This record gives sequence, structure tokens and C-alpha cells, in this order.
Amino acid sequence: MYQQHPSSALTRVFRERPFQGVDPNGARFIFLGLDANYSADIEQQTIFPQLLEYHRDGASFWRKYGVHHPFLLPSYRGDGRRYHVNFARIGLTPAHAADVSFVELLHVPTVGRSLLARTDFDPAHLKWIGSLLSSGVERDVFLSAGVLRLLQTVNEFAWIKRSSPCSGPLAVIQSVGGTRLYRHLHFSNYGKFQKQMDAEAAAIRQIVQG
Repeated sequence: MYQQHPSSALTRVFRERPFQGVDPNGARFIFLGLDANYSADIEQQTIFPQLLEYHRDGASFWRKYGVHHPFLLPSYRGDGRRYHVNFARIGLTPAHAADVSFVELLHVPTVGRSLLARTDFDPAHLKWIGSLLSSGVERDVFLSAGVLRLLQTVNEFAWIKRSSPCSGPLAVIQSVGGTRLYRHLHFSNYGKFQKQMDAEAAAIRQIVQG
């Protein structure tokens, strides 16, 4: 169950571009999340114009401001910052902007706490995600454990393995042609999970940098 964000501007940019960063069809690295969550008053916050700018062209935003997401701008103090601070620990720079895409299982922006189930998802959006994961093109896809659990409840993703060999910090789920799927901890984790998250960030950085 989820609550769609009331902002018509946010909903519109999601409808036009159901992803963040670059178009995932041409991305080299895809980070697959659950939903894009924003505070209820996001339209009243000073970063809102930059947020819309980001959604319209995430790669250009990254190059212009030097951070991959508006929640890392100095003027932002709201929820969601931890996720992006932890993502930034990977060490990616604006030089990677043309290769990185963020895709959510849910096709609309949300507000409040979401407890997602397979009935919440749009079939067409899931079909599109399935094509990204199974196309076999040369790319690396990183899925949080929560994303993986939900996908494995959807018939269209029954082909994804349930067991994951783990010879290092990242669990390799499987390869489909040139597409490699990895499982990692959600970037919002902290505290006792930080050591594992730091190790995973280093492993992702090594993959991205080749």
C-alpha cells in the first residue's frame, strides 16, 4: 500500500520520465529501488525547482551541481538525505553521469511510509523493468534485498534466482547474457549495517570503474 504524492508537477515528470538519471535503456549501470518518496511539503522547499530540473535531465543536473541528487544540495534538510549520502559513498563523480540510471518498481512518486505489495505495481511498468533486466545487453543492475523479495512474488520475474552466491561483499544473483544482477543492502540502512554497506560501496565502485 502506498500514498501517491499530491504534487501534480512531480507526477507529471514521473509520467514523462519513469526513471532518474539517464534513460535506463542506454545506461551501463542501473540501480533498482522500490519507490521515489518525498516529503509532503516538497513543493514549498527551496530545492523544488532544482528537483524538477533533476527529474527532467539527471545527468545534466549532476554535471552542473556536482552531486547526483538534489537532496545532497546544502540547502536541503529533509527526509531521504541518508539514502543519497550512502549512495555517494560509492564514489561516483559527474564523469559517470551518462552511464547511471535509477529506476523504481513503483511508477508514481509517493509520500509517507509505503508498504508495497505486488498488487501495487503497474503491469506495463513492470514489463518494461523486466525487459531491462533480461535483455542481455552489457550492463550491471544493482537491486536492494527488498526489491528482490518483491520481484520474486511477481510471476513475470519467476526466472530470477532465489539463491545468490556471495564470494565477496556483493551477492551475485545471476547473469542474463551481458546483464549482471547484484543484490545489496538498501542505501537507507545505517548503524550496525554500515560496515557491510561500506564494503558493498567499494565493490560497486570497483565494478563501475572497471
